[in-house]
Amino acid sequence: MLTPEEKEKIISKYKLHDKDTGSSEVQIALLTEEIERLLLHFKGHTKDFHSKRGLLKMVARRRKLLNYLKEEDEKKYNSIMKKIGLKTKK
Repeated sequence: MLTPEEKEKIISKYKLHDKDTGSSEVQIALLTEEIERLLLHFKGHTKDFHSKRGLLKMVARRRKLLNYLKEEDEKKYNSIMKKIGLKTKK
């Protein structure tokens, strides 16, 4: 889990305006950070199947948000994909 300070740092980096805490971009960035942490966790705990289920749910939620963003605004989608370091689908 992310600490409140880490969440605040990510939110400040990806926010669209001053009071933005829940835009698609911010949610995608937070999910990406959580996913990366879980992937590091799995390197040492390969049989943690309960957490693996949570990881799959997070990946699915991030994919849904990315699909929504791609339909609404492709420029924002491309910029967030570059910022978080994900590959774009063709």
